[in-house]
Amino acid sequence: MNSNTQFCRKYKTKQKMKSTKANSTSKFSALVTLLLILVTTFSFSQTASKTAAVTDSVTMTKEKQQNITPQQALQKLKDGNNRFVSGKLLDRNLNDQVKATANGQFPYAIVLSCVDSRTSTELIFDEGLGDIFNARIAGNFINTDILGSMEFACKVAGAKLILVVGHNKCGAIKGACDNVELGNLTHVIDEIKPAVDNVKNIDGERNSHNDDFVQAVAEENVRLAIKEISEKSSILNEMEKKGEIIIVGAMYDLGTGKVTFLQN
Repeated sequence: MNSNTQFCRKYKTKQKMKSTKANSTSKFSALVTLLLILVTTFSFSQTASKTAAVTDSVTMTKEKQQNITPQQALQKLKDGNNRFVSGKLLDRNLNDQVKATANGQFPYAIVLSCVDSRTSTELIFDEGLGDIFNARIAGNFINTDILGSMEFACKVAGAKLILVVGHNKCGAIKGACDNVELGNLTHVIDEIKPAVDNVKNIDGERNSHNDDFVQAVAEENVRLAIKEISEKSSILNEMEKKGEIIIVGAMYDLGTGKVTFLQN
């Protein structure tokens, strides 16, 4: 083999190696570019998502309260409960909300619920400071004090929604089903007894050992509360007729965290 032939072969081998190296470098560069695009897109998506969450979690203002409709207020609570159940809660800075609400509050709803420690309204609806009024009493029934609080919340402070929330396995409801008498609790039980009397078509015992009966009484108790709000408060009745507020009932499930809204 002459020297020219050897030179040509060595030259071709070097060129092939250079070509292979160039292809590898090109593929690597393309891969790096693709990764940068993916990282940038993901970062933008995360930023947009975080921005949306921050926007949704902004404390209620007078302008936002005035512009929200009763139906939108209801949907906000439904959306909040969906976040609570799914574990996708809004990112709030409660310290900032303390400062933002120090000189005024503009809640969009008032929620009447039971005193049960597992039914905290702000938690189960994923709300922050200044978003909703919260009235609580064992058995979530209506009395003069609660009605007065609702009139203040809606007529004076501008809330657009009244929501009455009962829950399953309620101790006060069970007490009413069993006709319990115990100190001042007896008066509470007496307020719930009309719901017990109204429930007729449930098979089995009419006491706390019958889960279906207890659930039916709890739901009837919510419906009676809604009815009493309209009947016993001329102020709220008028606001409801004008479409300024809506009055809605719901049941909270202790086992799932889900709120089911009742048909009136």
